Amino acid sequence: MTFRQRLAIAFSIMLIVPAVLFTVAFWAIGTFVSRTDDSRKIQEYTMLSGSERNSEALDGITAQIIAELPEGKLEDPEYLEALSGRIDKLDSGIVVRRGNELYYSGGDPAAGDTLALLPAWTGEDEIAPPYYSNVLEKMVRQVDFTFSDGAQGSLFILTRAVVLIHRRFLAFMMTAMILILMLTALFLTTWLEGNFFGPIGELNVAMKNIRDGNFEYVLQTGEKGEIGELYGNYEDMRLRLKESAEEKLEREKQSRELISNISHDLKTPITSIKGYVEGLIDGVAKTPEKQEKYIRTIYNKANDMDRLINELTLYSQIDSDKIPYNFRRLNVTDYFGDCIEEIGMDLEARGIELDYSNLLSPDTQIVADPEQMKRVINNIVGNSVKYMDKPDGHIEFRLLDEHDSVRIEIEDNGQGIAQRDLPNIFDRFYRTDTSRNSAKGGSGIGLSIVKKIVEDHGGYIWATSREGKGTCMHMVIRKFVDTGGRSVDIEAEESEE
Repeated sequence: MTFRQRLAIAFSIMLIVPAVLFTVAFWAIGTFVSRTDDSRKIQEYTMLSGSERNSEALDGITAQIIAELPEGKLEDPEYLEALSGRIDKLDSGIVVRRGNELYYSGGDPAAGDTLALLPAWTGEDEIAPPYYSNVLEKMVRQVDFTFSDGAQGSLFILTRAVVLIHRRFLAFMMTAMILILMLTALFLTTWLEGNFFGPIGELNVAMKNIRDGNFEYVLQTGEKGEIGELYGNYEDMRLRLKESAEEKLEREKQSRELISNISHDLKTPITSIKGYVEGLIDGVAKTPEKQEKYIRTIYNKANDMDRLINELTLYSQIDSDKIPYNFRRLNVTDYFGDCIEEIGMDLEARGIELDYSNLLSPDTQIVADPEQMKRVINNIVGNSVKYMDKPDGHIEFRLLDEHDSVRIEIEDNGQGIAQRDLPNIFDRFYRTDTSRNSAKGGSGIGLSIVKKIVEDHGGYIWATSREGKGTCMHMVIRKFVDTGGRSVDIEAEESEE
């Protein structure tokens, strides 16, 4: 239920409930008061607003009638007609009774029925005190007189009850009105508190938990309106904050692992360099051949250190999404031919056989950064070499045509990757006991760097592997298509800018 619907209901309750209860109270209290004596003195009633003047005027007319009694005017129909016209303006009417029969009714067709309900002739010379008749629901003023022939006569001035209200009835209605308003206000307050203040209080508690770092506090509601949306937005915020906090903790953990891994990996070449330098200083390497071997070893260890530092630098660039790219058009055959020639010499020195096959058209081109693409190839081949467990190592490098893309496959016959680990090998800092053993060296971010670079080239990468048989890396890079004689690809232009 929406807030507008709740407000509409509250507005309706404020209008309808008091009106219904006032009606019921009016009927109940009126019934109760009417069950008292049939007639009560007028002092027990209060005139409604504006009716006091009418009452005073009627009293004056009644006194004038008393003064005119000796003249016998109450027997004159014309006088009675004029008198009826005067008091009709005061919400009153007259009835004249002669004996027990109706003498004049002021044009009221129900006067005959009314006559039977009027009191008997008293013969008093003065005006009788006015009273209220519950049966007639009118105030009655009675003036008794004697007709000229000696017959008993009575003049009744009947005032409509609408201008009167019983004082007890007024007191009861005022009390009922106050109670009805109080009960309605209490009901609305309780209802609004449950629909507005309750959810706001729960949300306040939830926000305090968020402030204190507790992202496990869940708000649940079956509401469909604004409250439901508000709770839903809180849940989305909580889940995102929780995810962000978990990612932050994971990044901190990965950073610590990176520092620990690189510190461990740097310690080994540094120790070796120190040992070989001390050997040179102490004269252990006395022959030129041995000195050259020591110096070459020191150079290789320094290169290992440089590689680790570069990985650390590249990691920081990946983390801030600031890897430098210099995109250009590359002829696939020429570029990868040079790469194969370069890595082939190193693999041959390690006793690993390299097979290269190119099924592409000689003029096939891609848009890529040659340095970063070279890093991708070196990282993949380096991993194959690092985890090669066969004496007759073998690596296949294949270039395949995928219509509008180039598919690059690098397959080895190494130890392979377990199927449970295969989906995670491109995750940053991911290592396994079999395929990411820290004893092999490396920071654990090599393949995550590869995936980042390939995706930044608009391509994608995945791996297939059989444990104990080997692993194959698959990369797909889209071809460059020259449209309209343009010399460079749009993506290349944007990257250079």
